[in-house]
Amino acid sequence: MRLPIYQVDAFTGEVFRGNPAAVVPLETWIADATMQGIAAENNLAETAFFVPTGPAHYHLRWFTPEVEVDLCGHATLAAAAVLYEHLGQDAPAVTFDTRSGPLVVAREGGAYTMDFPARRPRPLPRDRQVAVALGGEPNELWLARDCMAVFETEAEVRALVPDMAKVKALGVFAMIATAPADPALSPGADFVSRFFAPAAGVAEDPVTGSAHCTLVPYWADRLAKTTLEARQVSRRGGALRCTIDGDRVRMTGQTVCYLEGTITV
Repeated sequence: MRLPIYQVDAFTGEVFRGNPAAVVPLETWIADATMQGIAAENNLAETAFFVPTGPAHYHLRWFTPEVEVDLCGHATLAAAAVLYEHLGQDAPAVTFDTRSGPLVVAREGGAYTMDFPARRPRPLPRDRQVAVALGGEPNELWLARDCMAVFETEAEVRALVPDMAKVKALGVFAMIATAPADPALSPGADFVSRFFAPAAGVAEDPVTGSAHCTLVPYWADRLAKTTLEARQVSRRGGALRCTIDGDRVRMTGQTVCYLEGTITV
């Protein structure tokens, strides 16, 4: 079986930055084990698979190298870019049916805007195990799907060297580390973050759309703003413009296609 494949750098306008995702368009679904095997072979944070279900409507699934996940931002952005830039889609927006409900992505000039569910976190007591696992002492802990550690400064977030075995042993899907942006380090940004998900087979994800479903409600409340500029300060780095609208988060980012080819399975 020969399948088309694209590799897209998401949340960036430059190749070799942002978060790379593989996208495999399908006409009909193939075996889950085959999709998981393709994702493991790609060895990227996520591989997205989609099947058309109607005009500008698709069923979308995401796989890390180890598991299927219920929400992924950068691979959704990448899937939309493949549809518009390689497969002839010309509708104002596309809808993806997913395990997290319908997700709409609209093309806006040279970027794409995704409409995702907000995941408002609840506060947790401070936990020394989190500090030991991350390699730094956060001021606050919050929990939605992911555990979010809030630090005082961007420099602290950038300096973290987590112990991935200890992060995995915390028993959460992933750890988000975040802090207010430092104008000297991230000019124009409101907040920064990093994302660690060893339990899902991803040590550090370069730019994580789904994490901003939790980050944006928190920072919108704290900064009293509805539109925020976000930076993920991983080694590759990436940028998102985010807006909170009730129980929805809209995220806008650019993409660059790095690779187009065919896989044989």
